[in-house]
Amino acid sequence: MEPLKGKTRGEDLYDRVAFKSKLTFFSRQISKKNFSHFPTLATQKEAIQNVNKYSKSLNDLHEEFCRRFSDFEKIEKSLQLVACPLSQDPETAPQEVQLELIDLQSDAVLKENFHSLALKEFYSSLNEATFPNLRGMAQNMLALFGSTYVCEQTFSIININKSRHRSQLTDQHLRSILRIATTKLTPDFDALAKKGDQQHCSH
Repeated sequence: MEPLKGKTRGEDLYDRVAFKSKLTFFSRQISKKNFSHFPTLATQKEAIQNVNKYSKSLNDLHEEFCRRFSDFEKIEKSLQLVACPLSQDPETAPQEVQLELIDLQSDAVLKENFHSLALKEFYSSLNEATFPNLRGMAQNMLALFGSTYVCEQTFSIININKSRHRSQLTDQHLRSILRIATTKLTPDFDALAKKGDQQHCSH
């Protein structure tokens, strides 16, 4: 298992999914003409007249969230176990991690580490021989959202670069831009500069 460092997109995504419940809550409140969470809307004269319209918009948004995150619900229990292992009931956890979960929850040092380290760093710090299944589950869950981040980053780069103001940008240029933007390699600028000077002097 490779070292896991820093916060993950998985954690952010899990927080965003919780927003579905808030959408339902907002819809119910607005349908009752309660704008406590929408102070700006409460100042609009037509707000009371349009409560059904606002409520429907929130319900439509909730349905769209459910549709987009339908696959996420299939792994929600596993993700919850990885995100909050100290509060999970070992008896309801998958059989292969039950004993490891008990060991984790009984170790004061590990509990302190969980609260002081980022999620990736915590699972990376676990002894691989003692917690092989928990580490494996964490790796699988966190890797899912690492790839999601790369996809989002790539599409953002495309949107920024492939615009009507850059209509002459070819696919080859765009591929080069994406390769540079998404690579983890750091160019040796000094060596490139020296090579450029050498080529210039030869002319």
